[in-house]
Amino acid sequence: MKRVRITAIRKTIYPDLIEKYENPIEHTCDVKEGQVWIAEGWEKPQGFCDSAWESISAFVMTLAHGGENFYDGWMKNPKTAMISCNDGFRPVSFFLEALEEDANADSDTEKA
Repeated sequence: MKRVRITAIRKTIYPDLIEKYENPIEHTCDVKEGQVWIAEGWEKPQGFCDSAWESISAFVMTLAHGGENFYDGWMKNPKTAMISCNDGFRPVSFFLEALEEDANADSDTEKA
């Protein structure tokens, strides 16, 4: 099983949707563009958003197990995917890329 690098590429906020539909909340998404995590195979990286993990984990697991070429050539590099979290008010787009390193080769699981 391989490591998978997860990079937050873009975070979008839809203030009009928030105002119209969302109840006020104290804590929102902490993800910052450019932030990077390393998934050790199928394991959620420490500090990674639970909700975002639910959105991307199947793709991470597939890449970690050597799967590639999602949706018949969707990505230029078949060992990558661009997946967004399921937050309709402030979605984050994550770039996933399979690394050549085996999972658990080193204990660093978060690099931010």
